[in-house]
Amino acid sequence: MYNQIASNKRKTVLLVTLFSVLILTIGWVFGEANGDATSGIVLATILATTMSLISYFGGDKLALATSGAKQIEKDQAPELWRIIENLAITNGTPMPKVYIVQDDAPNAFATGRNPEHASVAVTTGLLRIMEKKELEGVLAHEMSHIKNYDILVMTIVIVLVGIVTLLADWMLRSFMFGRNREHNQATIALFVIGLVLSILSPFFAELIKLAVSRQREYLADASGALLTRYPEGLASALEKIRAYGAPMKKANHATAHLYISNPFGPGNKLASWFSTHPPVEERIKRLRSMGV
Repeated sequence: MYNQIASNKRKTVLLVTLFSVLILTIGWVFGEANGDATSGIVLATILATTMSLISYFGGDKLALATSGAKQIEKDQAPELWRIIENLAITNGTPMPKVYIVQDDAPNAFATGRNPEHASVAVTTGLLRIMEKKELEGVLAHEMSHIKNYDILVMTIVIVLVGIVTLLADWMLRSFMFGRNREHNQATIALFVIGLVLSILSPFFAELIKLAVSRQREYLADASGALLTRYPEGLASALEKIRAYGAPMKKANHATAHLYISNPFGPGNKLASWFSTHPPVEERIKRLRSMGV
């Protein structure tokens, strides 16, 4: 488990680095096309910083609002509250706010920019079908997301995807409608590079986002199993979630990466290639291969 946790952290750092390089490259090409490469890089950096700060401070409220989550107190769901409280103590993190989503689909998610501002939400469907050990496994997974700062990482990644798409669109428009009509070799080469980047960069950005999301899910599975010392609890819970199959009522692409399982359901094989979550079968296999 420790090896898997370390491996997933290294992969995430690498993928976020690739994102940063992609954004700066687009900024440089955009600036060069308009006669000032430095300005393009500065523009890309300012955009990335501004949008990341907005998401950092407001992303959790948006996720909870769009899911229809309602905050509860201990007396409204005492067993759920006790499990989260015990895991928080074991995890060495503050007690998060607890929310319930009225939805028959079994699912859960955590949100918040750091452990001091974290929230955990579970659906009524999850509470209904899970045994205590299974529920504990799911909640340990979510508490691991909080401790590992996964929500912050994914918030930044999603913002970067938006910036890449925005810059690519600006760059394409600049080449199509810009005033620079010189046709020397350097300009033509820059135009070709810019055109390729503007078309392919949003696609590559989306692939990087999916890769980061999947690695964070594997990391949370491993960390959650380490927290409970019982990987079978989460493995069994994932089997039940997969067996349910139907999507959530308020499934949303903007927040799908937060959930323990894809809120749109398993889908077909082609759809799974572009999912924010790794295959459930592979997650269960990894959990059952872990030592305790």
